[in-house]
Amino acid sequence: MSHGLVLLSAVDLVGGAVRYVLDLGAAIMMPIMMFLFGLALRQGLSRSLRAGLTIGVGFIGIGLAVKLLVDTVGPQAMAFSRTVGLQLTVLDVGWPVGASVSFASPIALVLIPAIFILNLVLVFTRLTATMDVDLWNYWHFIYTGALVETMTGSQGLGVLAACITATLIFKLADWTAPAVEHHFGLLGVSLPHTETVNWAPLMYALERVEQHIPGFNRVTLDPQKIRQRFGLLGEPMTMGALLGLLIGALGGWSTVATGGWGPFVKNTLLLAVTMAAVLVILPKMVALLMEGLMPIAEGARELFQRRFPERQIYIGLDGAVVIAHPSGMAVALLLVPISLALAMVLPHNRMLPFADLAVLAFYVIWAVACSRGNIFRGLVNGVLVVVAILYIGSDLAPLTTQIAKNVGFMPDVAGASHYVQWSGIALGSHVLPWIVLRLFDPSAPQFYWALGALVIYGLCWFWVRRDVQAQFASAAGS
Repeated sequence: MSHGLVLLSAVDLVGGAVRYVLDLGAAIMMPIMMFLFGLALRQGLSRSLRAGLTIGVGFIGIGLAVKLLVDTVGPQAMAFSRTVGLQLTVLDVGWPVGASVSFASPIALVLIPAIFILNLVLVFTRLTATMDVDLWNYWHFIYTGALVETMTGSQGLGVLAACITATLIFKLADWTAPAVEHHFGLLGVSLPHTETVNWAPLMYALERVEQHIPGFNRVTLDPQKIRQRFGLLGEPMTMGALLGLLIGALGGWSTVATGGWGPFVKNTLLLAVTMAAVLVILPKMVALLMEGLMPIAEGARELFQRRFPERQIYIGLDGAVVIAHPSGMAVALLLVPISLALAMVLPHNRMLPFADLAVLAFYVIWAVACSRGNIFRGLVNGVLVVVAILYIGSDLAPLTTQIAKNVGFMPDVAGASHYVQWSGIALGSHVLPWIVLRLFDPSAPQFYWALGALVIYGLCWFWVRRDVQAQFASAAGS
């Protein structure tokens, strides 16, 4: 009995330590990890410390810019939803809630070391070229495991589902790495970020179809051409201001009758300036983060080139490092009112977009990147992504709510008391986890939807398997 108590105490101690480290957040955890990683790569104390601190400053800057988006776009989006009378029973509580619920799940203590070891094994056996150092976003894999465990009652099946998902995501990160280097300009980096990269095969398949649609394939709208044609109006700063005016007008119109024109004009102008600031600040913060990352990436390449000659090894990072691209931000901001309108008109949708509306730029990364930043195609692709997100998010709501209840977690969202279930845009972006989840329950009707989705997904990926490399062949010198 005493041995059992000692073992239980040790497990609790380790669990508490793991949760403490994870609770530090990416802005603290990533600099510490990168500092230690730099030392392990023989970059020296001074260079490793500088790299870690610079990365931390970059993450803080990105976080502040994203918070600015959340604090300004979120209320305006909800005001617009009230204006059009949206009444839906599943609330988008945001990715922080999804991450917190996932890390609070008991399966997290098993999956954090399991996924890390799996990644190492896959790298050393040459089954992946991505070394995912972004432990914070392991919550995507943990969420998959928690869903399957909650549905089946088996932790073993949950671990299996999470490992399958992680393996596929690492392979997707390898596949999309040329675009990360040549489109986004991040050498030696890949993005094993589930809720973003799992859209890539579908988006590249759409891009191939769109290239063969007469008329449609000749419409090109990117930031550079907009700047050339419209001058100041085409600058990212000005585009942000104009989009802010649009969202502010849509969201604040209902306040005119009660508060008058004064507050309406003030709030709309504030949102316009805020959006302009975000489109200026985000690229600078990402550049700072990349400055800190370069010594680590160079050290990793040198190490793996010594150990594995002729192999390219990528450092796996959060999709946050590429959301500052002007085309992606423009599409994301345009999608805010469109997402709310879709939630209102789509049959069988039950989810009200809310907390993650301000960070839509994450979920449309590949909707825009597949067309090399064409805003027109990116917006069309983004609309289709949002449609899928709303349906997947609605379907995952019962299980997500049950996980939250199991860990004693209640989302702290104003006005959430009358909503029955919780989900989110981020959670609905988990295409592969949804497919894996539903394939573990052949008795449910969703099994057949997931089976069909798996076939379509696999065929799309196989169809476009060479498209990313071909897209950047000249830039790569091949």
